[in-house]
Amino acid sequence: MIKLVATDIDGTLVVDGSANLNPDYFPVFQRLMEKGILVVVASGRGESSIENIMKPIANQITMIAEGGSYVCAKGQTLELHKIPMEIVRELVMDIRSMTECEIMVNGPKCCYVETKDEKFLHWIIEDYHFNVIQVDDLLEVEDEIVKVSLYHPVDAGKQAKQGIFQKWEGRLHLAVSGNEWVDCVMPGINKGTALQKLQQQYGISKEETMVFGDNRNDLEMLEQAVYSFAVENAREEVKEKANYITDSNKNHGVLKVLRQLL
Repeated sequence: MIKLVATDIDGTLVVDGSANLNPDYFPVFQRLMEKGILVVVASGRGESSIENIMKPIANQITMIAEGGSYVCAKGQTLELHKIPMEIVRELVMDIRSMTECEIMVNGPKCCYVETKDEKFLHWIIEDYHFNVIQVDDLLEVEDEIVKVSLYHPVDAGKQAKQGIFQKWEGRLHLAVSGNEWVDCVMPGINKGTALQKLQQQYGISKEETMVFGDNRNDLEMLEQAVYSFAVENAREEVKEKANYITDSNKNHGVLKVLRQLL
């Protein structure tokens, strides 16, 4: 019997960077919760962005935000993993030296950027619905920082492969999220570790868990479920990790499986 359903957002429920979730999902999620099933939305996005997409049920679900470094439910913080500010500042300096890259520094309730690129700002505010604070200097931000993200418009993973991954892998957990983002959080922290703690808290086994994902930052989460699904548009390494494949995000593959579950 399934007691927990967890799903990624970008590339799994919606097209990357979109806020347009098929409204047919909401009554299905509602019915799952009425049956006592814990619904978890896990994303590299921040809390404000997840809340916007899940607006009709945002106060009922559990959110694994910021790639697993911030977990909350019903307005309560369940997990928060801060990155020391000296590490944040050093990483910001490294990303600044890269061409065509933007930097986002995330606290639990908002994100900070120093970009002057109006197109980028419009995208993260109007499409992602991030709670954005524009600052002159990210090195002077004072907050509980849970994630630092590198953005590149074409291939963030490729851009980060040399300098960032070579220097920081091991010191931080680095996760490629879609084509445009590389998310940096504390080592040992990811969507999978956050989901595992929820399973332990509620006494839910892997055999009672169903998970959906599409990208590399979903791999650890898929390992926490016997009923692990990759959408058809997922990366090949995600399809290999998942126990099942469903239809693509554009064809609402997750919705089809959840309806079968009900």
